[in-house]
Amino acid sequence: MSGGRLTRCKTAGSILLATVLAFTGCGYHTVGSQSAQLPASLHSIAIPTFANRTRVYHIEQVLTEAVVREFLARTQYRLVYQDNGTADAALRGIVTATAIFPVTFDVTTGRATTALVTVNARVSLVDRSGKTLYENLNYVFREQYEISNEPAAFFQESTPAMERLARDFARTLVSNVLEAY
Repeated sequence: MSGGRLTRCKTAGSILLATVLAFTGCGYHTVGSQSAQLPASLHSIAIPTFANRTRVYHIEQVLTEAVVREFLARTQYRLVYQDNGTADAALRGIVTATAIFPVTFDVTTGRATTALVTVNARVSLVDRSGKTLYENLNYVFREQYEISNEPAAFFQESTPAMERLARDFARTLVSNVLEAY
């Protein structure tokens, strides 16, 4: 091998080794695993029904139910449905705003076919002593959905569209709480 070629191989090998070392030490871990951010003493969480400060009827109940289902599916925490002081911590939420914006339209009918849905909330997880374990006073959930009717009817549907929204909202929120994001 010539000297120049050997030098290029060593340089390429060094770059590859540095890249591998950088990615192996980046701090990522398995999603859905028990969070190292929440205290080990936390065994139960109260999740009372979120408050609703919007005009969307029933959204607080649908979102709360989805958050409860997500916690049950992903954690070993015992859930309490009332904030009566028996749980180690309480997850409280207030739905503060909802919006839907058409994104794409059917060229023939002019009706919206996909829309960007936004749900804003205030969310906090506070332990029994009053210590805040997680807080996001401007939690924003955005997702694009296909719609079959007019965009304004999206929130009025208590059908698959609303269930899908609630499931996606809950999945994202619970991940953020568990990972202290």
